[in-house]
This record gives sequence, C-alpha cells and structure tokens, in this order.
Amino acid sequence: MRKSQAGKERGWVWGNVLVWVAGGVGCVEATRLAIGGGVSDGGEGWLGLGFLRLITPPLIEKNPWPGTRSDRTVKARRRRPQKSTATRSTTLHQPRTLLQSRPDNEPLSTHSLSVEKVLGDTGIRVSQEDVEDVLKLSYGFPGPAVKFFRWSGFQLGDKHSPYAWNLVVDLLGKNCLFDAMWDAIKSMKKEGLLSLAIFASVFSSYVTADRVQEAIMTFEVMGQYGCARDTVALNSLMSAICRDGKTVKAKEFLYVVRDMIRPDADTYAILLEGWEGEGDVISSRQTFTQMVGDIGWDTKNVPAYDSFLTTLLKAPNGMLEVLRFLDAMREMGCYPGLKFFKAALEECVRTADGRSVRLLWEAMMRIDGLRPDTQMYNSVIALHSYLNESDVAKGLMDDMVFNGVFPDSQTYNVLLKFLIKRKKYREASPVFTEMVKNEFVPDHANCSSAVKMYLDHGDTYMAIKVWKCMIESHESDLDETGNLLVLGLRDVNRLPEAVKYAEDMIDRGIKLNSSTLSKLKQSLAKVGKNFIYDELLRKWKTR
Repeated sequence: MRKSQAGKERGWVWGNVLVWVAGGVGCVEATRLAIGGGVSDGGEGWLGLGFLRLITPPLIEKNPWPGTRSDRTVKARRRRPQKSTATRSTTLHQPRTLLQSRPDNEPLSTHSLSVEKVLGDTGIRVSQEDVEDVLKLSYGFPGPAVKFFRWSGFQLGDKHSPYAWNLVVDLLGKNCLFDAMWDAIKSMKKEGLLSLAIFASVFSSYVTADRVQEAIMTFEVMGQYGCARDTVALNSLMSAICRDGKTVKAKEFLYVVRDMIRPDADTYAILLEGWEGEGDVISSRQTFTQMVGDIGWDTKNVPAYDSFLTTLLKAPNGMLEVLRFLDAMREMGCYPGLKFFKAALEECVRTADGRSVRLLWEAMMRIDGLRPDTQMYNSVIALHSYLNESDVAKGLMDDMVFNGVFPDSQTYNVLLKFLIKRKKYREASPVFTEMVKNEFVPDHANCSSAVKMYLDHGDTYMAIKVWKCMIESHESDLDETGNLLVLGLRDVNRLPEAVKYAEDMIDRGIKLNSSTLSKLKQSLAKVGKNFIYDELLRKWKTR
C-alpha cells in the first residue's frame, strides 16, 4: 500500500514537472493522468503514462536513439507557424517558438526565468535513467529539455550518463540549434565522453538541415576533439549524406579524401545503396566498376552486390544485364543476398518472365545458407501457374518443406486458382484435400469456381466436398453456388441428394431460387414424389 502511494506521489510530482516541460500545453489532462492513471508498481508507470500522453503527436515524435531522424518531428516542426496568433494565449503557446528556426547565436530560453526553482520545488530526486527517459521524449521541446538537463545535473553531481549527453547533442542538432550543440560537445570533450556516435549524430543533423558542407567541416575537425578521421568515421559521414538523397555530394567528397583515407567495402556499399535509393543506374555502374578496381571481389560484400543488382533492374533491359553480372559474380565466388532476389523475382512476376525466374531461382538455390521464404515461393508459384506450368508450380510447393518453408493459405489458393482456371480438375483435387487437411480455407472465389468445375466434369463427390467446406468457412454470397449445386445434382439424376441439399439451404437461410424449386418439382413429379415437393415448398414459404 505504501509503495502504491509513493508511486502516486512520484507520478503527481512528475506530472507537474512535465506540465512545465510541455510549456503548459495540456496541463489539466497531464495532471489528471499523473494523479489518476498508471500502475501501482512503485510509480514508474505514472511517469511514463502522464508524459507520453502529454507530448506525443502532433507535437513530437519519440526518437529513442541519437543520430536517427524522426521524420514526423521534422515535418511537424516545419508545419508550425513562425509567428504566434494574437488571438491565442501567449503564455499557453509561447514554448512552441522554441521549435522555430532561429539564428545559431540566439540563446536558449523559456517562458520562465525560475525554471530551476520550479523543478527544485518538486522535491523529487532523479536518476540517470529518469533523465534519459525525459530527453528521449523531448525532441519537440529543446529549450525546456536543456533546462531540465541542467537542473538534473545539479542533483547528479554533474554525472550524467554518456547516453544522456548523446541525446542532448542529438536533440539540439535535430532542432538546428547548432551553437548550443557545439557547446554541449565541448563540455563532453572536457568530460572525456566524446565518441564517433556523437559525430554521427552531428553529421545527420547537418545533412538533414541541408547543410552538407558543415557536416564535411565537422569531419575535418574531428581530430581536434580526440576522434580519429579514419575509414569508419568517413563511412558514418557518407551514410548520413546518402540517406538524405545527396549521394552525388558523397561521391564528390570521396574523390577528395580517398588518397588520405582509404575507402573499404562498406564505403562503396553505402554509395551503391545511395544510388539504389535514387535510381541512378549510370552512377551505380561507375561506382561498382571503381569498387572492383580498388578493393577487388569480396565474398562478404553482400550489401554492395544487393544494391548494385537491384539498381540495374530499373534500367531498360535491366534483367539481361543483371543475369550477366550475376554470372560474373558467381565466377568470382561472390553472390548477392535475399534482398536482391526478392526484388528480381517480383520484377519477373510483373513482366511474366518465366525464363529469367528459372535462372534466378536456380542461382539462388545454389548459394549456401540462402533459402527463399514463403512469400518468394508464392510469387514464383503464381508465375508458373500463370504461364500454365502447373507441374513446375506443384513441384515448387512440394519442395518447400524440404527447404524448411511451409505453404500458407496464399500458396494453396494461388495454385488452386490457376488449376481451376485451366480446368485441371484432377490436379486440383489433391491440392484441395491437402489444403483442408492442413487447416487452410479456400477463398470464396475458389470454392465457387471449384463447385462449378467439378459439376461440369461430372465429379459430384468433389463438388459436394467443396460445398461443405464453403458453407462451413463462408457466411455470405452462397446463393448462386448453392443453387448451382442443387441443379447440377438433379441434372445427373442424383435427385435425392439434390432435395437434401435444397432442404439444407432453406434451413441455413440460403436463398433457394424459385426456378430451382420449379425444376425440382418437374423431376419429382416424374418419379411420383409430389409429396416431397409439397414439403419442400412448405419450408420454402415459411422461410
């Protein structure tokens, strides 16, 4: 009981602190949540619920890792007005100006000069983990976040965790507060806390703000801060630039520094991924040729081969070029990964290219440790079925289990659909039986088409079997197929069964057409069974 009460008190205090952090936005709701919501496990739940409900979208997006970009945060920040609306409360909305663009030399400020006093009056002690949690969720409020960080430092004896420092640098950078960001970096240098992760965050922040040159200048001064300007750092900068769709600038910078810092396989893989994202086939070819000339063929450089071949797929006659390069790679003992094969198989399905899909599939199956997943099997089975190669499609489905992959509902439905379409009722029967045995359900269209196909070929046994499955698995749009079954049984002189399923349809509330009933009447009259028709008619009318 005491633990629960302590949790409430802690949550209430944090609720008030976080009301300030959000600058008054949603004060009543946050306080209510902090006092009355959460869990009773010592109070941590109260903090999480009150804070999360207070500052989640549309104001900010949680960004848990330094160096990553929260797209929603950036977009939300760009949408906000640059000037406050006169008709609104200045006090309530003033903290939103912290998100607006400002000169780098403008000091961070909040709406109150007594922030530390307000926080101090809470009487609560914070841990390093508390500070990290608040900072993770404060990307939309850089000013209050820095004030909180400073205040909590007094309590912690200026012993913030390296992760908290990383978050502060990333938070300031993502809000384009670069002067304040560098002040934090200088403080980290004094504490001996700087690492490559910090500079990766800075690279990302500058590039996101469309200030690539500043990111490059940051790379140039890394040595002054005790971080080596090596290949790993170069790759971090290249990655930030390429991720933002500026691969040309990354390529230009690489030409400048390549004599001082030797690029490795990852460097070229990053460039090739950038060209892939931008769909630049010509540049991708040039980079790949340069890579092979500089570092040779590397069996471990799978990401580079993936990106290069995937980019080639976008070129005119790209599949022919892909197959040619794939042969060249195989001769050198190098192969792409599943990423490429998935994209290539999808392209083959899109263009109905049966020859290429066979070559790709054979190449993939020869690679040790590389096995297709169910989705890839389904795509290839669908293509072979579409090309009227049902034997190949069925063989692929049989091979799935041997490769540790199992058919799913889509696998069976795709194969069944094309077997029915091609009127291959004998081949369809074992597929349907296996499907039901494995507890998968044929879709409505397949059931309806299968009943018609089996009736057309005089296989009433399978028609009835499919109908039973259909009424057990589907609840609507059964009228047409049910009437078709009754008339089909009548037409092959299976009158007792026709009457049986007609009665069952009536009992289930499935509409039996008057035309179907009329034809049953004619057949029953011929065999002197008018009383059966009368009973059937009575049930039909009562329904």
